[in-house]
Amino acid sequence: MPKKNRSLFGIVILAFILIVQPAVAQEKPIQLALFAPLQLVRDDNAVSGIRLSLLYGKNTSVTGLDWGLVCHSTWGKSAGMQIGLVGLVESDFAGWQSTAVNITKRNFEGFQCGFVNYAGHASGLQLGVVNYARSMKGLQIGLVNIIKQGGQFPVFPIVNWSF
Repeated sequence: MPKKNRSLFGIVILAFILIVQPAVAQEKPIQLALFAPLQLVRDDNAVSGIRLSLLYGKNTSVTGLDWGLVCHSTWGKSAGMQIGLVGLVESDFAGWQSTAVNITKRNFEGFQCGFVNYAGHASGLQLGVVNYARSMKGLQIGLVNIIKQGGQFPVFPIVNWSF
């Protein structure tokens, strides 16, 4: 990457961090994790800004960019974009979840894209090989699509929906 582009990229990242101010005193603007608990911010704090998880990052919630191998949020609402290998949200998530395995145990609102997508209740689009929602308002596109309650079909290949 040319020096000018690297500088611009750095400025954009720094501006993003400074603009996204923590809403609560417990929220931190940046997290860097090798694996929990070997991370900058303790796992009982929220992150509002950027979390980079080299192997495994764990916090209560993340608002902003959540990028890493395994991204784990334990409670509270996470929002923004999650990118990596495994995205595990034990509570609610709103935004774009794009990991190989996406798991949101409670309410998901937005777009899930991965090999396996799971949501307690989904509002939006699930795009993957296997899509599962206990209930849903939206569309599933994939090889196996399961909407446990209220779907057009309980299990259906290629596409399934509930509105």
